[in-house]
Amino acid sequence: MNAEIIAVGSELLTPTKLDTNSLWLTDQLNTLGIEVVQKTIVGDERARLAAVISGALERSDLVLITGGLGPTEDDVTRDAVCLALGRCQQFRQELCDQIAARFARIKRPMAEINKRQAFLIDGAEALPNERGTAPGQWLAVGAKAIALLPGPPGELKGLWAAEVLRRVTAMVPPLHIATAHFRVAGMGESDLDALIAPAYTRYTNPVTTILAAPGDVHIHLRARCAEQAEAEALVTELGAQVRELLGDRIYSEDGADLETVAGRLLRARGESLSVAESMTGGMLGQRITSVPNSSDYFRGGFLTYTNEMKHSLLGVPEAMLAQYTAVSEQVAIAMAQGARERTRSTWALSVTGYAGPAGENVGNVYLGIASPTMAEARHIQFGFDRNRIRNMSATTALDWLRKHLK
Repeated sequence: MNAEIIAVGSELLTPTKLDTNSLWLTDQLNTLGIEVVQKTIVGDERARLAAVISGALERSDLVLITGGLGPTEDDVTRDAVCLALGRCQQFRQELCDQIAARFARIKRPMAEINKRQAFLIDGAEALPNERGTAPGQWLAVGAKAIALLPGPPGELKGLWAAEVLRRVTAMVPPLHIATAHFRVAGMGESDLDALIAPAYTRYTNPVTTILAAPGDVHIHLRARCAEQAEAEALVTELGAQVRELLGDRIYSEDGADLETVAGRLLRARGESLSVAESMTGGMLGQRITSVPNSSDYFRGGFLTYTNEMKHSLLGVPEAMLAQYTAVSEQVAIAMAQGARERTRSTWALSVTGYAGPAGENVGNVYLGIASPTMAEARHIQFGFDRNRIRNMSATTALDWLRKHLK
């Protein structure tokens, strides 16, 4: 079974408004074993939207339409569905009474224009919206179905749980789903795919999805079978091959991010951490402290953007800075050692480099790490823009710490 999602609203075609509803609905549908084969964003124009709806019904078993159910003239979803199906819509007094009652509960008068939301498409079921004034609608079109859902995410999610989920579930053949989730640091998406493709391309079930962010790649395996044991066996079989191919590049199998995983290791060992940052400007410390209860192991950090601060706060010798420059192996090590000594932490990380945006040394980065028994540096050359260089540097530093802790 497959589905399409149509997001309605001219504002979604601007650079400032994101369609998050489609992402959430895709996750809900995938969990039921339904593949989303197309997503479309359409502005507030009846004929254009009607054409998209007609095409979606030809291709897909289920069409979910979000937005355009409000009371104003640019809320055209009901009209467009009628146009696509050749149906009419009728005013329903009971829906109008429900809308008026909601306004009464919040002690606001109902404007005359809100009566537009009480029109029901012929053959549709009204879906009560407990979180807003616009009821949803469910239409059976032969063996297929269309759901009209409100645009505000809170209303959409509430209506899905209360009214739509059970209707969609009734359309789906019984399926059991098993999943696995690997997170990988230190590899690009293309390199990772080249490594694991010989394993996952031999399977059509489980389905493998690879999602990439700077320095952090997610691998999702999803098997769908008539029996739960069969689905789990397939995921276990392919997961073991992925695990063998990637080794310690996998840092998480439960969805936890890198800073959470590093924090767990520090807490388990009863050890602590501090940081010294130059180029990243506090990004590393921010990620570490974004984890709840990180005060259990994080002592603090130093933001030393100039040579003067590296010397005065971390004790990096002025002669070293003059001889090797701030972006060097020697200074990265001295920064980490200085942070560890001043905070009395078990471990310390440092970052120094050139983030650009201009200059021949852009992307030239040194990381430092120090513990009671060792201190070393690592040189990396990143070839991305300023923000990616900074993000990749923080990610690489955390992954380096994780490997030392393991």
